[in-house]
Amino acid sequence: MAAVTGAERPPPAAARVSGRRPGGRRRGGGGVVAVAALAVLAVVFTYPLVWMVGASLKPRAEVFDGSPWPSTFVWHNYVTVFREIPLLTWLLNTGAVAAAAAVTVTASSALVAFAFAFLRFPGRELLFGLVLATMMLPAAVTLIPTYAIWEAMGLTGTQVPLWAGNLFGSAFYVFLLRQFFLTLPPELLDAGRVDGLGHLGLFRHVVLPLSRPALVISLVFELRASWTDLLKPLVYLQEPHLFTLPRGLKVVLDRFGQGGEMRWDLVLAANVLATVPMVLLFFAAQRYFVQGIATTGSR
Repeated sequence: MAAVTGAERPPPAAARVSGRRPGGRRRGGGGVVAVAALAVLAVVFTYPLVWMVGASLKPRAEVFDGSPWPSTFVWHNYVTVFREIPLLTWLLNTGAVAAAAAVTVTASSALVAFAFAFLRFPGRELLFGLVLATMMLPAAVTLIPTYAIWEAMGLTGTQVPLWAGNLFGSAFYVFLLRQFFLTLPPELLDAGRVDGLGHLGLFRHVVLPLSRPALVISLVFELRASWTDLLKPLVYLQEPHLFTLPRGLKVVLDRFGQGGEMRWDLVLAANVLATVPMVLLFFAAQRYFVQGIATTGSR
């Protein structure tokens, strides 16, 4: 065995632990600048949320006084919102629609992504390209044909059109999940085939358990998209007891802006209540969110 020269020896363990290069210089100088820049950006991006929470607790005359936090806390704004509008009903409607939309689009997109990742069939790359090309179509292009289909089925005026279209998957989630599936070790799928698993067995027992981060990413993305969607509820819903939060917040703007000065204190209180569930969802799924973003698309 050839002797290891001094130039070829790895750096001492102490140098590796301390973050120093063999020459004695620290290599974390750029990290301090990066952390400082991220801290500044965090303050910039969180300030609107902090301002909204503070303004929702101010008297109406002080909402735009320039201070991010109230001098006097007016908790009654939130009581008034719940008393004047059916906000709890809208919250439950939005949660049900968002959950149905997220589960259906994740399940259907995962099946399609599995086929594009692991099955070999003629025209696979062409079909995958066509699927990706559909992302170039704005939602407004298909709005009228889609509405005509739901109207012919007698489902306009219900919440079904808000989520049932996700049964056919989404090009974005198909791409995201396919890229994650391609990072899975092929030896695991070969072992599953040796054990007698078919395509659906591999999908259920091998691919899905290993793809939890990407699946959570799809769920979180679609939950957020459905939670904040205003266009579909405006098109399909007319009855207030079926409204989702974005559609209901439009009613809040119309109601508290009629006949005089806009009641921004109540509007902002309703917006805070609509935002809190998404903030809690992000923190609950943060570990999977970061892991999925870091690994998806690495191949």
